[in-house]
Amino acid sequence: MRGSPAAVAARRLVTTAMTVVVVAAASGHAPATRARPPAAGAGGSRPGTGGVQAGLLDPAATLGRFDWWDNRDFDWYAANIPLLETPDREIDATYYYRWELVTKHLVYGSPEHGYLLTEFIDRPFWSGTYGAISCPLGHQLREVRWLRDRRFAEEFARSWFEVPGAQPRSYSNWYGAAVWAVYRVSGDRDFLLSVLPYMIRQYEGWLAERWHPEHGMFRWDGMHDGMESNINSRQTPRWFDGAEGYRPTLNSYLYGDALAIARAARLAGDEETAAAYEGRARALRERVLEELWDPAREFFFHQFAHREETVAEPWPGGADAAGAAAVAGARGDASAHTPPIEPFTLTYRSGPFAGDAHGRELIGYVPWQFGLPDARHASAWRFLMDPQRFRAPYGPRTVELHDPLYYVSPRCCVWSGNSWPYATTQTLVALANVLRGAEQEYVTPRDYFELLRTYTLTQRKQGRPYVAEAADPETGSWAGHDEYFHSEHYFHSGYVDLVITGLVGLRPQDDDRLVVDPLAPAEWPWFALDRIAYRGHDVAIVWDRDGRRYGRGAGLGVWVDGVLSGRRDTLGRLEVGLGPPPLRPLPERRVNWAVRNGRRWYPHATATSALPQYPPDRAQDGQYWYHRSPPNRWVARPGRTQDVFTVRFGGPRTIDTVKLYLLDDAAAPPDFVAEDAPSWMRTPALQGPPVLPPAAYRVQLLGEQGWHDVRETDRMPAVPQGRRANTVRFE
Repeated sequence: MRGSPAAVAARRLVTTAMTVVVVAAASGHAPATRARPPAAGAGGSRPGTGGVQAGLLDPAATLGRFDWWDNRDFDWYAANIPLLETPDREIDATYYYRWELVTKHLVYGSPEHGYLLTEFIDRPFWSGTYGAISCPLGHQLREVRWLRDRRFAEEFARSWFEVPGAQPRSYSNWYGAAVWAVYRVSGDRDFLLSVLPYMIRQYEGWLAERWHPEHGMFRWDGMHDGMESNINSRQTPRWFDGAEGYRPTLNSYLYGDALAIARAARLAGDEETAAAYEGRARALRERVLEELWDPAREFFFHQFAHREETVAEPWPGGADAAGAAAVAGARGDASAHTPPIEPFTLTYRSGPFAGDAHGRELIGYVPWQFGLPDARHASAWRFLMDPQRFRAPYGPRTVELHDPLYYVSPRCCVWSGNSWPYATTQTLVALANVLRGAEQEYVTPRDYFELLRTYTLTQRKQGRPYVAEAADPETGSWAGHDEYFHSEHYFHSGYVDLVITGLVGLRPQDDDRLVVDPLAPAEWPWFALDRIAYRGHDVAIVWDRDGRRYGRGAGLGVWVDGVLSGRRDTLGRLEVGLGPPPLRPLPERRVNWAVRNGRRWYPHATATSALPQYPPDRAQDGQYWYHRSPPNRWVARPGRTQDVFTVRFGGPRTIDTVKLYLLDDAAAPPDFVAEDAPSWMRTPALQGPPVLPPAAYRVQLLGEQGWHDVRETDRMPAVPQGRRANTVRFE
C-alpha cells in the first residue's frame, strides 16, 4: 500500500509524532473496492473561494459517467473543479481527464512554500526544486486558475521567486501574463500586488540575459522554447540547441508580460511604472512586426542572430525526396560546403534552402496568443486548416507538410512535424483571440471546434484519455514520446482553459464584468458549465435551446450566485455586471507537516516493515498518483498481518487531520501500462502480488502518557479505499 500521512494545521498543540497502524487485507487477492462519486450536492462549502452551492449539474452523475479514473478522489473534484456537460462525450472525458492529470502533478513542496506543479511525472535532473520546470508554467497557471481553492495557483506563482533553487528563466515562458490571467479569474488584488515585484524581476532578468539593444528584441534558441531540434537548428552543426535568434515566441511572451506589468502597476497606483512598461510593449511590438513578419509568405518566422555555418545533411534528414534534393542542390558535390545562413535573415531566406517558399512553423501563430498582430496579418490563418499545410488527422503539425525539412520523429525531441500539445494549446488560444477580434475571412468558430476536437481525440491511448510529449500527426501514436514514469500523463500543455474560455466562452476581464462568447457549434442543443469560481462569485453558464434539458428557460443564460443575471435567445456574446462578492471568511491555511522534500532529517518516517525498494520515506514527497508500482510509495512486506507507519516531526506540531493515499493495483485499468513498461514490469513473477488497500487502519498520537488512539470526529471513507484520499479528522 501507499501511505502518505499528512498532518495539517489545527487549533491545539497535540503531538511530536504520529503512527498509522495498518491491518493487512484478509488475503493477497482481496477484491478491489471502487470509490463512488459523491452523493448529489456533496462537496460542502469552501469559505472564501466562492462556495459550492447546489447547482445545475450533480457531481455524482457527472463524474460517474467515466470508468477510466486513476484518481478516484471524487470529493476533491466536487469541491474544486467546474463541472462540464456537453453533447460531445469525448470532449467531456478529456476535460475531466485533464483535471485528473493536474492531481498527478500537484506537489506540496514544504510547509514554507506550499503547492507547485511538475511537468514530468518524475522529477528529472534538469528540473528545479520539487520538480518544477519553467517551460510550461504559463499553460499550467491558466489551467489551475479555475480551481476553486486559490492556493494552488497563487502558491505556484509565488514559488518561482520564493523557493530556493527555482529556475524561473531556464526556458522561455510568459510568467507575467500568466499571473495576470490568474488575477483576472480570482479578482484577488492583494495577491496580484504581492507578486508584482516578481513580475518585474522576471522581466528585468530577461533584459539582462536575452535582450539585444541594438536590434530591439530578445534572442534565444529553439531548444529553450522546448523545441530542441527544429528546422532552424537542424541546418547547423548544433542541431539540438543551435540557431540562436529572434523568435516569435520569446518576444511575444515578453510583450504580454510587459502589458501585464503595466496593468498591475496601474492597479497599484504606480503610473510611472505602468507607462514605462507600456512603452516597452509598444516598442517590442513594432520590432516584431517589422522584423519577423514576411509579407511574401504571410507569416511570422524565426530570424537568425548570427552567421551560421550549415551542414550537408540536416540531422536527422528530410522526410521526402524534395528535402533530399534541396540539400543536394545546395551542396553541389559531396566535398562542397553548404552556403552559410546570414545574420538577420528569416528561416529559408539564406543558407541551403534560400528562396524556399516554406519554413512556416506553428510558433508563427504565437503572436496572436498575446494579441500582438493586427488585421493586416490575418492572412496567416489561411494555412492552419489546410491539409497540405498544418492540418492533420491528429494535428496540427508543428511544421507544414511539404517543408523540405518536414520530419515526423519516432522519438523525442524533434519538432519538425510531430503533433505537439504545447504548441497546439498556444494555437487554440491564439485562434480564439482572432475569432473575437477584427473581422477576417480566413477562420471561423467551426474551425476552432474542429481543431479542439482533433486535439481531444489525439489525447487517447488504448481508448483511454492520455497525453504525452508528442504524437504522430497521421496516426495519433504517442510511441517514442511517452517514456515510462517520465513523460506519460505529461503536463506541458493546456486543455481545460481552452474549453472554458474558448468552447464555452467565459472570457475573463480586467474588471468586474462577466463576458460569455461561446465558440461551441451552433447545432449543439445544449451545454452547461457549472460551479465556476469567478472573482468571488459562483457562476453557471447554460445553453439550452428549447429549455427542456435543464428546466431553467430557453436560450443562453448566466447565473451568478444562484440568480439569473443575463439571457439571450441565441448563442452569441452576452455580458453581465458582477456586484460585490458575498462576504465570506478567508480559508484557514492548512499545512502538511508530514511532507519531506530535501535533505532534512525531520519529519522522519519509519515502519515496522518495508520492501527495500519502497522504504517509508518514499511516501513523504507531497505528491501522489495511482499507477501500478509507482516509485514514490511505501510498501509493507507481504504476509504480515499488521504494520506500523510512524512519522516523527522533530518538534511539537498542531494537527487535526491525517490523509492516507492508498494504492489498489487490482483496480488498475487492465494492460494500460504493460505496452510501455520495462521488461521487469511486464513479467508477472517479478511484479509480486498486487498491492491492495489494508483491511483496516487506526491513527495514534504520541502524548505525555505514550501512544494513544485519536478521538476521531470523521472518517472518509468508512472502509479503506485505494486510489483516493482516506481522511481521518480528530480533536
